[in-house]
Amino acid sequence: QVQLRESGGGLVQAGGSLRVSCAASGSIASINVMGWYRQAPGKQRELVASITSGGSTNYADSVKGRFTISRDNAKNTVYLQMNSLKPEDTAVYYCRGIGLGRSYWGQGTQVTVSS
Repeated sequence: QVQLRESGGGLVQAGGSLRVSCAASGSIASINVMGWYRQAPGKQRELVASITSGGSTNYADSVKGRFTISRDNAKNTVYLQMNSLKPEDTAVYYCRGIGLGRSYWGQGTQVTVSS
């Protein structure tokens, strides 16, 4: 089993920055890919960014050039640095771990961007 816990969400003005973190515990050696997803009210959950155990990254077009995903293997933590935030980035941000055919989710952290 893998447990994921997000932190770092909050309220920020448009144009500002925020960093959210996802701390993993448990059988983390089984995780190959870590990702950040978000879900806005009335919308489907969508992939924001992902990073593999080898460090390869992938971003949604809407966040390219503004968001950066990274991981600290020593701390078993994945980060999402969000810059130039827009009101449309407002959502609950979820961390997801994938490996050995299983998927794990955190409980989410709210990010609100005011205009």
